[in-house]
Amino acid sequence: MTKAEVIAEISTKTGIEKADVLMTVEAFFKVVKESMTEGNNIYVRGFGSFVNKKRARKVARNISKNTSLIIEEHYIPSFKPSKTFVAKIKNSKKVKAVAAKEA
Repeated sequence: MTKAEVIAEISTKTGIEKADVLMTVEAFFKVVKESMTEGNNIYVRGFGSFVNKKRARKVARNISKNTSLIIEEHYIPSFKPSKTFVAKIKNSKKVKAVAAKEA
């Protein structure tokens, strides 16, 4: 599902115009990005957490040139779903049906 499809779905379910929903969704993403850039984590009860994860310094290899690279310690954005969200997905009959078709 794309962002445009999410916006259309929210607009249909709430009766709010697509333009207003688009502005709200964009504002949410902007707040998440800015907060995480400042080092803050975001916790949405019943949905999940947007957190900055620390990656340790490590040595990597460039196999084609046979050289070593040092990748410094850095942070990456990550999403951790809540337990209720995970449980809902695990118990979803539609997800199980789609997974059975792909297997």
